Amino acid sequence: MLTTSRTMAEVVEPLRPKSRPIVRIGIFLISHSTLLSVVCFAAGVLALLLLPVLAKKTYISENALMPGSASPMLSTKDVLEANKLITDLTKSSSKEARSGMEIPSILRKHMAYLGAEVSYHKFQPTSNKFHPLHFFSSPNIGIVHENQSSVSYNVNVVAIIRAPQGDGKEAIVIVSPYNSMRVTNAEALLLGIASSVFSLLSRVTWLAKDIIWVAADSTHGEYDSVAAWLRDYHSPNFRDVVSETFRRAGTMGAALVIKVSDKSVEVDTLSIYAEASNGQMPNLDLINIVNYLAVHGQGFRVKVDKFSSLLNSQFLKAMGQIFETIGKLAKSLNPQWKFGIPATDYIDGAVTLASSLYNQALGVPTGSHGAFRDYQIDAITMEISTKVSFSNKARQKEFLLRSGRLVEGIVRSVNNLLEKFHQSFFLYLLTSPGKFVSVGVYMVAFGLIVAPLPIVAASLYINAHKESSPSGKVKDTSVETFKSWKWLSAVRTMFVVHLWGAVVMLLPYFICQLPDYSQTSRVLYLLPGFHKTEKEDWVLLKSATISAATIGLCLMSVINFSTAEIGALLIVPMCLLASPLRFELKAACNLMLFFIGCPPIAYMIVKGLYGGFGNVDAAGEFWSWMETLWVWNSSTYIYICMVHLPCWLLCARILLH
Repeated sequence: MLTTSRTMAEVVEPLRPKSRPIVRIGIFLISHSTLLSVVCFAAGVLALLLLPVLAKKTYISENALMPGSASPMLSTKDVLEANKLITDLTKSSSKEARSGMEIPSILRKHMAYLGAEVSYHKFQPTSNKFHPLHFFSSPNIGIVHENQSSVSYNVNVVAIIRAPQGDGKEAIVIVSPYNSMRVTNAEALLLGIASSVFSLLSRVTWLAKDIIWVAADSTHGEYDSVAAWLRDYHSPNFRDVVSETFRRAGTMGAALVIKVSDKSVEVDTLSIYAEASNGQMPNLDLINIVNYLAVHGQGFRVKVDKFSSLLNSQFLKAMGQIFETIGKLAKSLNPQWKFGIPATDYIDGAVTLASSLYNQALGVPTGSHGAFRDYQIDAITMEISTKVSFSNKARQKEFLLRSGRLVEGIVRSVNNLLEKFHQSFFLYLLTSPGKFVSVGVYMVAFGLIVAPLPIVAASLYINAHKESSPSGKVKDTSVETFKSWKWLSAVRTMFVVHLWGAVVMLLPYFICQLPDYSQTSRVLYLLPGFHKTEKEDWVLLKSATISAATIGLCLMSVINFSTAEIGALLIVPMCLLASPLRFELKAACNLMLFFIGCPPIAYMIVKGLYGGFGNVDAAGEFWSWMETLWVWNSSTYIYICMVHLPCWLLCARILLH
């Protein structure tokens, strides 16, 4: 009976509540935060280096595109029409320019001869200015209407072909930038390509979308002319509707900006530029059909921008050899394991990936196609470089035929779509014209690099309260936990520094309002006063700094991943290792990270790694770069002022504590 009663007592005795598994996991991670930080950051950097290996081949997601399914219809007759235009433009350019309307008049007559609806679009070139409310949008471009007198204005020539099989609700845009004062041989050839395609499309019966040809006057910049036309196109007013001076078609499904380079090359090459403002990219299917038709249809060598200075990097060569060796070893163990690529392919993919990451991080469009992306229109710029001499008429006709058939194939594929591009990826990084890294892969590297931040912040906060407790342990009661409100001082300091960052961000707008801001713009922003507070704990300040960096990087990854990725590589180690300099073991490392994290120095290092350390002026070039960012309303400018600079200053306060 006694044994039975004891057993019953043990059963009846209330059990101690056990913590949930997720709580135990959190406690384990916080208790091993140092080891976790090293492992996660190293894994994140390794994942970033693995991206060229993990890149997949591109493929057409939308079956309706069917690139290359139809035989080209562009003939020598269309090329002859283009040659007439080239001859007229060349003769006009050889004469002294009088009013600047001679070349637009030639274009208008030629477009009207092809049976298109033609109109002039006049706009006044204006300089872009910073405005705090215009972030995440296109720069403010001024428009001049015909009833306004202007001493200097540019003229776009716009022609529209109405689709015989369409209802006028959709359109495809072809843009050919040119100089209205004097057309170069390359620009004349470019206008000839657009004319040959336009001549064909004016006769076909399968066209289901309207075709808009914009001969954009790029005398004062290619982007401004396209952006001005787009702004007027999407902002109709009553006067334009009544007078019909500005002609419109349907909603733009896609746009193609064509350029011809006058650089001599060994093989006919097609360069693709796709980056738009704030790292936006067009739908990958648009790049895929251009790449497919150029390579398999017309025999062009397609390439995307890459940092050629990194091709001789010894580090990349070593990484390429390592991954190639691992790939061979994996294949010897199991032939079905497909891991690793040749070292040369890895180097080429890495330098292309670095260029794609850098161009997206800048947030500045790489061409006038960026103006279309601001209106959620998929667009790219194609720059064709030919080995053909402009004086060789026979080879010139062949080049016009091949280039025209390429544009024809792209237009025909887009014409097959019943809706806008949506099947393929919008978030991706290119490692070559035929390989890409999707968002589901490259976000892993960013997640691993940023993962230690919240864990270390929680660990610092708990350790700070343990030290403040007499017993060295944190009580369960809120009175003991918050009996010392020192964390409020740390949060206040962090808030003041970030508020100062917001003031720095808005300051250029007020400087630009001054009469002669060019002489006063290079001011030295006053640093916030680091007043000494009573018993301020640097551990809590570090915890608050890391928390702010986590929030800033995560928000920036939604807006522009590339900026967040590059920023995380600089900020995360600086924030994690920041500690007062009295700890001698970490002093050298802290000073080095503090030096590297300084915005001008960080810019110099990043630019030097990408473009070489030959002639890098940290102060002057950094300021010019910042001016470019705010003129283009890049979100990277917000990140530098609101996240990177405040975190750097807070780490400086921790170092000097």
